[in-house]
Amino acid sequence: MSSASQWYVARGSQSVGPMSFEQLIAQLPGAGGLEAFVYGPGLAEWTKARHVGAIVQAMSGQAGPPRPPGAPRQADEIDYEIFGSEMQYVEVTLDPNEMVIAEAGAMMYMDPDIKMEAVFGDPSKQGGGFWGKVVSAGKRALTGESLFMTTFTNAGGGRAKVAFASPYPGKVIPMHLDQLGGELICQKDAFLCGARGIQIGIAFQKKIGVGLFGGEGFIMQRLTGDGIALVHAGGTMMERTLRPGEMLKLDTGCLVAVVPSVKYDIQFVGGIKNTLFGGEGLFFATLTGPGRVWCQSIPFSRLAGRIVAAAPGLGSGGKGEGSVLGGLGRMLSGD
Repeated sequence: MSSASQWYVARGSQSVGPMSFEQLIAQLPGAGGLEAFVYGPGLAEWTKARHVGAIVQAMSGQAGPPRPPGAPRQADEIDYEIFGSEMQYVEVTLDPNEMVIAEAGAMMYMDPDIKMEAVFGDPSKQGGGFWGKVVSAGKRALTGESLFMTTFTNAGGGRAKVAFASPYPGKVIPMHLDQLGGELICQKDAFLCGARGIQIGIAFQKKIGVGLFGGEGFIMQRLTGDGIALVHAGGTMMERTLRPGEMLKLDTGCLVAVVPSVKYDIQFVGGIKNTLFGGEGLFFATLTGPGRVWCQSIPFSRLAGRIVAAAPGLGSGGKGEGSVLGGLGRMLSGD
């Protein structure tokens, strides 16, 4: 079978295919139109049909072959190298006039030719006038981030470097958005830095239960574009590709990122003993494929909770941490 006939479309929890491009176009209206997820030649991941130029043209009556993988990129093509193991940093090398955007306070060091500038709101929205900047900054405030982002531009005539450090122990993960369908949903503080051309928006959780008990609240970050974004995860990172209909249960704080084709929901742990003594809270997060997911072994909230619990005067920790009597010894000693 030729690659031109290897198209698939997701219908509910199942994938339909393989089929030709013409058959795919005929199937799409009943599968959700341009909001349906498709997979085929030139795509590295299940992708919404609206992100595939050839499908958009065909649905509008201007049918054409699938867009070639080598289509011109909109974002800067930055080079990067990740250093370290538990406490990592990423060094980005920029050609003249190339730019990288980053969260405020993430910079570690930079060459003299790098020009740093604080930008109000999303740097990709700076052409929309004052109110456009206000709206983009307001969206960042909703995700708990600073109203400002920082841009780093190579203003010299040769290559220059700038580095960004992870905020707590974990891993820096490169996400090539052009290979992920042009969109990625991640936890609110995951984005570290990325190429100019990436847009940092917000993704609302439509289900009230997910927003209240899903660990990430109603709002997550949405990264869109065709460049490289570098995100941060706590502890060790796990990446997994879910098949259509395949479900993965995880702690609500362990989710780092998902592609839009993955459905995110919550499920009650169940059982009084499990709820009271299981140590996992009231709910699991459930992820249903198809698509890729990224999970972290140590959410920052869990790490911070352990530190607070062990700090004298703040939690249950204090003097005599290595005492034979443990908690009883601390109680008898007045701690």
